[in-house]
Amino acid sequence: MARQKNNSEHRGEFDRESSEIYTEQGITETLKSNYMPYAMSVIVSRAIPEIDGLKPSQRKLLYTMYKMGLLTGPLTKSANVVGATMKLNPHGDQAIYETMVRLTRGNESLLHPFVESKGNMGKHYSHDMHFAAPRYTEVKLAKISRELFSEIDKDTVDFTDNYDGTMKEPTLFPVTFPSVLINPSKGLAVGMSTNLASFNLREICDATCAFIDDNGCDLKEYIKAPDFSTGGVAIYHEKEMDDLIELGKATFKVRAKYEYDKKNSCIDITEIPYTSFSETIIDEIIALIKAGKCKEIVDVRDSTDKNGLKISLEVRKNCEPEALMNRLFQMTTLEDSFSANFNILINGQPRVMGIRSILGEWLVFRINCVKRGLIFDISEKQERLHLLKGLEKILLDIDKAIAIIRNTKTDSEVIPNLCEGFGIDTVQAEFIAEIKLRNINKEYILSKTNEKNKLEKEIKDLEKTLASPGLINELIKSQLRDIAAKYGQDRKTSIMNSDEVVKITQEELIDDYRLKVFLTKESYFKKIPLIALRNNPEQKIKDDDEIIQTQEWHNKSEIIFVSDKQVVYKCKLYDLPDCKAGVIGDYLPNLLGMEPDESIIAFIVCDSYEGLVLYAFENGKIAKIPFNLYETKTNRKKLINAYAGASPVAACLFIPEDTDIIIGANGDRVAALNSSLIPLKTTKTAQGVQVLKPKRGQVLKFMKTLENCGFKTDGVPVSRKLPVNSVTIK
Repeated sequence: MARQKNNSEHRGEFDRESSEIYTEQGITETLKSNYMPYAMSVIVSRAIPEIDGLKPSQRKLLYTMYKMGLLTGPLTKSANVVGATMKLNPHGDQAIYETMVRLTRGNESLLHPFVESKGNMGKHYSHDMHFAAPRYTEVKLAKISRELFSEIDKDTVDFTDNYDGTMKEPTLFPVTFPSVLINPSKGLAVGMSTNLASFNLREICDATCAFIDDNGCDLKEYIKAPDFSTGGVAIYHEKEMDDLIELGKATFKVRAKYEYDKKNSCIDITEIPYTSFSETIIDEIIALIKAGKCKEIVDVRDSTDKNGLKISLEVRKNCEPEALMNRLFQMTTLEDSFSANFNILINGQPRVMGIRSILGEWLVFRINCVKRGLIFDISEKQERLHLLKGLEKILLDIDKAIAIIRNTKTDSEVIPNLCEGFGIDTVQAEFIAEIKLRNINKEYILSKTNEKNKLEKEIKDLEKTLASPGLINELIKSQLRDIAAKYGQDRKTSIMNSDEVVKITQEELIDDYRLKVFLTKESYFKKIPLIALRNNPEQKIKDDDEIIQTQEWHNKSEIIFVSDKQVVYKCKLYDLPDCKAGVIGDYLPNLLGMEPDESIIAFIVCDSYEGLVLYAFENGKIAKIPFNLYETKTNRKKLINAYAGASPVAACLFIPEDTDIIIGANGDRVAALNSSLIPLKTTKTAQGVQVLKPKRGQVLKFMKTLENCGFKTDGVPVSRKLPVNSVTIK
């Protein structure tokens, strides 16, 4: 009892200590309090771009470069930019530098890079070509970046504190064109992702102008297809473009561009899909060559140099380059898919939108920026006009102003005395008091008067524009046309209609060659190319096994295996592995997924389902059925009830047409007949007709064609030379 009491006391102490170590929490509340803030931070502040087309890390970097004067100044070391950006983005210098690398012209990630660079910035299309350290490279803002910061100092966008509250940074850039559609962007957030395709600047500007005039316009007239910095050929599908424009989700294909040098028998691949890597493509082609699937290619090498990407394929002189490339497009990432997902933050909320909706949201954002800029300009001009109106009152009686200043005893009383003497406010009086004595002349007075009249006219025009949505739209359209003319460039990604694409079936990609197949009694199977049999014709099999069927055929065909359980297995001959004569072969029960007590009795190789199939049963009956009964519309690999099951099957024989056959029972009893004497049945499970009546204790054992039995007919039908009744062979 004492021991139990001590144990209970120890448990009580343990429970008290445990309660101090942890507390029970509901999983739902824990996720809400801990996980949800992290998820929202990743979505809103890291992975998803906003309507200006930039992620927070990119915006912080570009704004830092703008404040450093790199929009007009000379190049500076990348390390300087990285260090300065740390004031806004304290996530480590390597992360900042990688962000900058992707924005540079040298990396070739963006269709319109925002950063000019000098030095090795790596390449977007290569995962082995790494960028140099920031101390070796130099950067500055590209000219098109002017459009990112247009009127940013005119209160066109909101500013917020940086992470430690020592600086201000913009929440968005007042971009003058839909940059969100100009450059690609990819992001992986929590529970969602984004993958923006890039489009041609001229096409987007024209489409935006048309959208401003008519929100329901056909955007496909202006936006032809995505345009990527790596070029290539976009395969155009009208439905895909409709999905991009209206839904914001679509998958389209881009393939490489190549040139054929007939003189040197060389194919030069100069542009690849945006999502592909040159090293991956080379590895894929090398693997195909080793597998014997591209025998036309002699050598493949990476010829990329300072002039750009180049993958060289040295081919045989009799090679057809177009046919070879069509095969490579299907077997490698020389043709790759781009899955677009236009997920963008709008007012802090992620939304998947089509191009039409994105243009609508961008237009709302841009109109607001323009209005705020107009209000800022009007305010500044009104302040200046207010000063000039005060100056105008002073200039009407300059002598009085001079007398007031001269007769004022203290400096602090000058401003109040001027305000009282001329009926002006303190701001106007301060401005007047700062006028130099040398400026009190007729020329100065007239110039200020003219400036006042000009300001009044400008303010009136600005207020008119601010009050007119039509004038604001015209201003935006004018800016878009100027941007298209100044920064627009021809498409890098050409367009191919889907109807022009040569479609290659899977079978066309398979190498066809002569081979020989073997089946053993123990259900082992061999497929050996004839070229491999020349040097080693001897077949290796198990000691207690024997070859029961052989057939010379070709690789691109079907093969049907007939089992002793009324089952037929269908597969492509090229799907079965090649082997050598020196191995025992592949065990078909494992290869086909057969039952434990099931074995294969025969196989049939074919190119079409024409001909006849004979089934001989142990009870002496033979069934003849059309081979096309095994043809299926779907790719079924297993057919049950393939033949009658009343008596065990003894043999299966495929014949293109009726021919002479020999059947035999145990005890060396055989019979010969022509298969035309056997009636054709239209069902697979037909019982057949009695051809041989075995004696007691005997069963039908084999069925072969006359040629395979070694008999000579000398042109005489077997039904006459060898009667149907049984004979004994000694």
